[in-house]
Amino acid sequence: MFLFYFSITLAICSSALYHFTAKSTPSNVNFTVSLLATYAVAFVVTLVGFFFFPATNGIQAEFAKLNWASIGLAIAIVGIEYGFLLTYRAGWNLGIAAVLANVVASLILLPVAIFLFKDKISWINIAGIIVCFVGLIMLNWKR
Repeated sequence: MFLFYFSITLAICSSALYHFTAKSTPSNVNFTVSLLATYAVAFVVTLVGFFFFPATNGIQAEFAKLNWASIGLAIAIVGIEYGFLLTYRAGWNLGIAAVLANVVASLILLPVAIFLFKDKISWINIAGIIVCFVGLIMLNWKR
């Protein structure tokens, strides 16, 4: 039960920290250089992660288990980083950009979740989806 709540709390806090720091990245720095520094630190943090989540069969055996998803995840992460750095440099508001991107991504993933991963959704989930659509309209409402 601990992992259930800890994992989502970590994801939520990290997402909030991500958007705060992306918005705080100086606009006069080349964002590719910024990402190089980011990934260097991420590499070190990931290495430290081995103390908490060791590769019990050895790192070479674990590498042999990898598939296309690791490459896809890397491309997606870099796309997210570039996308949000450019989004915030273009003047998007912190809260609106993050909410808009996450809600639209979730709505895009909905059919994938249902048809590919066989996730089940309930009527209350459908009501939440409708609320998301209404929220998107409200976020983009011209004042």
